[in-house]
Amino acid sequence: MKTLYEATTNALGGRKGHVKSEDDGPINLNLSVPKSMGGDGGSGTNPEQLFGAAYAACFGGAIQAVAKEGGVAIDDEKLNVTAIIGFCKDGDGFFLEATLDCYIPGVDIKTGEDLVEKAHEVCPFSKATRDNITVTLNLLLDE
Repeated sequence: MKTLYEATTNALGGRKGHVKSEDDGPINLNLSVPKSMGGDGGSGTNPEQLFGAAYAACFGGAIQAVAKEGGVAIDDEKLNVTAIIGFCKDGDGFFLEATLDCYIPGVDIKTGEDLVEKAHEVCPFSKATRDNITVTLNLLLDE
């Protein structure tokens, strides 16, 4: 396996702290705990938002890659993936769940479903979460 890119990010102070990317500094954010989790609901971000942003972007890139590989023309600028990340609790402790709402304009339902399923097979975030968290995939269509 060849490493193409490596990122280093530091979290200081846990969920109420600060995150910063160490390699070139574009991530430099305060963290806050949401009120629903017993926090102050401050103006900072949280791990679930960061994970959702990363998963949505990576999954969108996977859709673009499988579309290109399959000769399917899509509008890269209008492709939209929204990740809804749930921080959940049950009798065994805490866990995450994810829903990915995928909008791929200009494709029919069969093509869209095929792209989303294939993207889920190749996306590194999907691979990392496979059999670890529940991931729900939705294809959103033009109305």
